[in-house]
Amino acid sequence: MSLGTDATARADALAAMRRLDALGLNRGSTGNLSLRASAGGFWITPTGMPAEELGADDFVHLADDGQVLAGDWAPSSEWPFHRAVYAARPDLAAVVHMHSPHATALACLRRPLPAFHYMVAVAGGVDVPCTPYHLFGTEALSQAVAAAFAQRQACLMANHGLVAGGSTLAQAMKVAVEVEALCGIYLQALAVGEPALLDAAQMAEVIERFRHYGRARRTAG
Repeated sequence: MSLGTDATARADALAAMRRLDALGLNRGSTGNLSLRASAGGFWITPTGMPAEELGADDFVHLADDGQVLAGDWAPSSEWPFHRAVYAARPDLAAVVHMHSPHATALACLRRPLPAFHYMVAVAGGVDVPCTPYHLFGTEALSQAVAAAFAQRQACLMANHGLVAGGSTLAQAMKVAVEVEALCGIYLQALAVGEPALLDAAQMAEVIERFRHYGRARRTAG
């Protein structure tokens, strides 16, 4: 991301926040979103600002140590775990945090999302882990999220919500929305009984298939 494209990136991030609000995956000022900045550090949504009031210029630029580099507002109180994710995963360029209904319900049960469906692999592994409960905005929560992201692109936070990341903002959004949907299906299955789980070998096949899955033009012939 070059300096010249940061403004475009913030506009895309604003659209993403408004989409999450429109989908009912965040409400009011819940949830937050960040993306790496071209000059280092990251841009993050300000604290306590609803999506309908948020503008592209309201994002706050933080250094890797959390120092405010630019912005008129205080950053989201959750900025420490965004910083921790970026430090743990240099390959990720965007982080989305939601208090979406299904993921938050599962997080309040303090249960991970297991391999009940092959699409769980969208988060990069055989499950979506659930971190222990820690107070929001604390270093303890940041370290728990960073540990979960060591081999995943999403995690649940006990009694809190969902965090998802991606190499692009679009990918982070895809992971977040898909995991939320999977949490809803899993909760429906639990209402009937414990769903059958795919084993490690079956999930390994899925993960390998996902490495080569994506849009590809049809070859002529």
